[in-house]
Amino acid sequence: MHLRSLGYRTDLIFARFRGRVTDLEEAIVVANPRSPAHYFGNLLVFRQPPRPGDLAHWEALFAQHIGRPPVVPHRLFGWDVPAQTPAEVNEFLAAGYQLEENVVMAAPRLQAPPHFNRQAEYRPIADHDEEWAQVLDNQVASREDGHDEERYRSFKASQLRGLREMCRSGLGVWYGAFVDGRLAADLGVFTDGAGLLRYQSVGTDPAFRRQGLCGSLTFFAGEHARTHFRAERLVIVADDHAEAKRVYAAVGFQAVERQQLLLHTGP
Repeated sequence: MHLRSLGYRTDLIFARFRGRVTDLEEAIVVANPRSPAHYFGNLLVFRQPPRPGDLAHWEALFAQHIGRPPVVPHRLFGWDVPAQTPAEVNEFLAAGYQLEENVVMAAPRLQAPPHFNRQAEYRPIADHDEEWAQVLDNQVASREDGHDEERYRSFKASQLRGLREMCRSGLGVWYGAFVDGRLAADLGVFTDGAGLLRYQSVGTDPAFRRQGLCGSLTFFAGEHARTHFRAERLVIVADDHAEAKRVYAAVGFQAVERQQLLLHTGP
C-alpha cells in the first residue's frame, strides 16, 4: 500500500528503524514492541477514512496486529490523505475516542525568521551522554500540560535512545540552541534516504520562550540538514490548533495536508 500522505510517509522513517511496518492492504500496521505505550509508534493507517460500522473491525485489527491492554493501553487509527470520502467518526466518538487534527507543512528550503536570535549558539548535539542528558531534561521541561513528569521522562528517555541510535546510524542529526552554555531548545531532523527530511520533537525550555529560539533553530537545523543529506523537501507536523504553525510558516513552511486521527487512551 503506497501512502500519499507526506506526514505518514515520513512517520515511517522512525517506524521502520525502531519497530516494524506491515502492509495489510487495507491498512499499514506500525508497531514498536519496545515502546508499546508510544502512540505514534503503535497505530494503524488505513487506506480509506472510517465509515459507519468500522469500529469493531478496526479495533479487532489493532488487537491482533499491535496489541491490547494492559500491554498496549491505547488504540490509534489514522487514514491516508487526501481522503476520497469524508470521515464518519461519530461511532468512534461515542465509544470514547478523541479526534486529533494535525497540519502537515513542507518547504523546499527555509528562510531566516524575521527576528533571528543571534545570542544563541546553534549546532548539532554531540554524541556524548552529558549533552543527551540535557536533551532529555529539555524535552521534559518543554512537555505539554497534562503529562505527569515522571512518566513522561521515562517515555522520553526510551524514545531518545532510539533517536540517538538513528543519529549514530547516519539517518538524522539532533540540534540544539545554547544560551550561555545551557541547552534552551532542541529538535531532530531525519532523512528517508529519498529526498525527504522530517523534523521530530521540537522543544523549547519555558524559561527561554518568546525569544525567537524555536524559529531560529528550526531554520538553522533545516538548512544544515538539507545540505548534509542533499534533500529536496523538509516536512514538519504541528497540532492544527497550536501556535507553532505560525513559527514554522515564518521560516518558509506551508501547509500541504491535514491529518485526522482517532485516539482512545484506554483501556
